[in-house]
Amino acid sequence: MGDPRRVAAAPEKPLLIFDGDCGFCRRWILRWKSWTAGRVDYAPSQEAAARFPEIPAEAFHDSVVLVTPDGDWFEAAEAVFRSLTFAPGGGWMLALYRSVPGFAPVTELGYRLIARHRTAASAATTLLWGKSVEAPTYALANGLFVRLVGLCFLAAFLSLWIQVDGLIGSRGILPAGEFLESVRSQLGGARWTLFPTLAWISSSDGFLHFLCAGGTLASALVLAGFVPAPAIFVSWLFYLSLSVVGQDFLEFQWDLLLLETGFLAIFLAPWRAARFGRFLPGSRVARALLLWLLFRLMFSSGLVKLASGDPNWRNLTALTYHYWSQPLPPWTAWFMDKLPLSFQKASCLFMFAVELAAPFFILAPRRLRLIAAAAMVSLEALIALTGNYAFFNLLTIALCVLLVDDASFPRRFRPAGPAGERSPRRGWPRWLLWPAAAVLFLLSCVHFVSGTLRWRMPWPGFAISIVRAAIPFRSVGSYGLFMVMTTSRPEIAVEGSADGETWKAYEFRWKPGDAKRRPAFVAPHQPRLDWQMWFAALGRCEDNPWFYSFQRRLLEGSPPVLRLLGHNPFPDSPPRYLRTTTYSYRFTDFATRRQTGAWWRRDPLGPYCPPLQVEQARP
Repeated sequence: MGDPRRVAAAPEKPLLIFDGDCGFCRRWILRWKSWTAGRVDYAPSQEAAARFPEIPAEAFHDSVVLVTPDGDWFEAAEAVFRSLTFAPGGGWMLALYRSVPGFAPVTELGYRLIARHRTAASAATTLLWGKSVEAPTYALANGLFVRLVGLCFLAAFLSLWIQVDGLIGSRGILPAGEFLESVRSQLGGARWTLFPTLAWISSSDGFLHFLCAGGTLASALVLAGFVPAPAIFVSWLFYLSLSVVGQDFLEFQWDLLLLETGFLAIFLAPWRAARFGRFLPGSRVARALLLWLLFRLMFSSGLVKLASGDPNWRNLTALTYHYWSQPLPPWTAWFMDKLPLSFQKASCLFMFAVELAAPFFILAPRRLRLIAAAAMVSLEALIALTGNYAFFNLLTIALCVLLVDDASFPRRFRPAGPAGERSPRRGWPRWLLWPAAAVLFLLSCVHFVSGTLRWRMPWPGFAISIVRAAIPFRSVGSYGLFMVMTTSRPEIAVEGSADGETWKAYEFRWKPGDAKRRPAFVAPHQPRLDWQMWFAALGRCEDNPWFYSFQRRLLEGSPPVLRLLGHNPFPDSPPRYLRTTTYSYRFTDFATRRQTGAWWRRDPLGPYCPPLQVEQARP
């Protein structure tokens, strides 16, 4: 008697047989076809069952059946898992089925349950996936993402270029040359790995402009779709070089996020020029790392607020302070601040729902994934409409774009033909990509677990060594803005005098100063001096050594520093004396603004730094 689990007429290729009268079965077979890509044949049981008389008829009716070229046949969940071993990376499910205790009976029970309730399962499938459950493709999303990264780099370079002389130039607030000379004297040869920057070649003003210009050109090439991968690499390298010598002025979370996103995008982007939406499917490994970055970014932003213990976040009243206490509020923030407490609490609750829940749907069924993407994009859009956070919101939206499959775009924008036929996969070789991805994933896990979750983990020594070696390259990190909500708004007013009696105020371009000046939109440009003034006001003068350097440049009348300001009250010659006063700022109400035209109410708090005169400011 023959083996009841074998057939006499074995097929040439694995053959998965399904109930052709079952709409639910037909839909999922289409998805499996896209995964196995010709390595497995598929046939309805109404046509193929007669070929295999050894298989009981009820097996075809109750489940799918897989017949292998060896003549063996399998049914139900085991048949599904075995068929998916022919899909790239699909062998893990069969491994679990074979080796994990309890996995096989549970999955078989689940399969039987679904098989007996196919109508309900079909309805659930439609609800979660839509009309089609075919494996999604992301050619358009990948292409749009790469270009948005190029746009963010472009905004970052152009914004920094017009400020670089005043911030870190030879006559700037924190000269790059002086910084590198100090590093060289202390570290010697170790400086190359601890402070990786092309500015070691030259720290002159001309070379800083070369880095900004080169980064601008490279990011424009990314935006145009011309040799994207090499162009992103150049953008990343030049921005890293500027970030290292930028000191206090380039240590914002979005600078780190741009470097990490840009570095990962190198592995997703194509090497040669391509038309929009046509140059990828792209590396699944690179996509996975970028989605992991999106998860860490969003989830960390919500978690740090709750973990901080700040009562304003926990009782949902933080937004009653946020709109007027944030670094550079636009005029829309004035109106948002006037909305009732119930709205502010509901907005805060929405923010927590998006930041803490939506990231877990990144790998969910299609419709849930798209809802999560829409929620995260909506949150970023609302933040951008009520705040000035440089390119941060655009860059986060770029990461969210990766969740949108080709079928979600209007048909006229979709590339013709299957994703795999649009462009050959000429990317990074696996022998290089997979080890690099493993290292990057390890680094991000250490930062996320130890930095964000604050769990004590016994990381192996080699992991700690890799993390320490990677820190200077600023391309993997922890995230989480506004961990503790600021509930006051001190602002520093800087005044100069030629005689010590008559004082004239310096006006900044964007930060609050004149109470009647309307708060303005400035993003994606980031006025980095104005931002640093916000941080300085929250601390003490002695804790911000860069601020003393800033005052010294004002007493010198440094042209590049003065160009960072909105108004120089000493156009002919610099003042002899400087004083700084701290004021408390708060949005006015409707009545005050109608009567006086003032957007801000300000009250003096006292001096910030001791008065300074020319003799004290000389080196």
